[in-house]
Amino acid sequence: MRSERIRLFQTLPHPCGYYAERTAQNLVIDPAAPQLERIYATALGRGFRRAGGHLYLPHCPQCHACTPCRIEVERFVPDRSQRRCLRRNADLDLREAPAGFSAERHELYARYLRARHPGGGMDEADASDFRRFLTAPWSPTLFMEWRLGGRLLAVAVTDVCLTGVSAVYTFYDPDETARGLGTFAILKQIELAQRRAIPWLYLGFWIARHPKMDYKRRFQPLQIRTVDGWQALDEHAE
Repeated sequence: MRSERIRLFQTLPHPCGYYAERTAQNLVIDPAAPQLERIYATALGRGFRRAGGHLYLPHCPQCHACTPCRIEVERFVPDRSQRRCLRRNADLDLREAPAGFSAERHELYARYLRARHPGGGMDEADASDFRRFLTAPWSPTLFMEWRLGGRLLAVAVTDVCLTGVSAVYTFYDPDETARGLGTFAILKQIELAQRRAIPWLYLGFWIARHPKMDYKRRFQPLQIRTVDGWQALDEHAE
């Protein structure tokens, strides 16, 4: 970006992952571009998200529900529910580990997908699926791992750029849902950004009133990217 020439591709229509009756299309930055690592932070600031080695942005002609969102970490203060989540998981040990495949991580990932996406095509992820979706050779990725007595409970795949942290994907033990590990992972990613003086935590896309995506409004102050740039999203906005 800046003065560099970056090719953008538009995907063919494909089934939408959020609304069964809709189709979706994405804009994708040329995955063969040699400067992906250099432009990644700028791409985050323009609403793009990483999946594997691809940087993409929803670009659906008839639908604009997917809205890039980010947390202003310096001003973030956990609410009462989030503070309870932190206390509930205070017995977990954190390790910030290099990204990569391991049999232990893959076993947890596969169990999570079978529980969360049964019969959806994602629930039979093998080792190559793990590597292809969660890692990229150019991405500044670390795995935030939480353990209880040595047992791996959760992994937050986290990309750390100078101007923004991206919460790429979190998977956890499906038998531990009462802990609220998805919320806990975001809270700890906010703490990571605060420790490193990184101003933003990017949460991917917010979809108003969607049962799987609307939870992101609880992390205030939250901004969404519109045609006019980044704007504050009120917690109670429709």
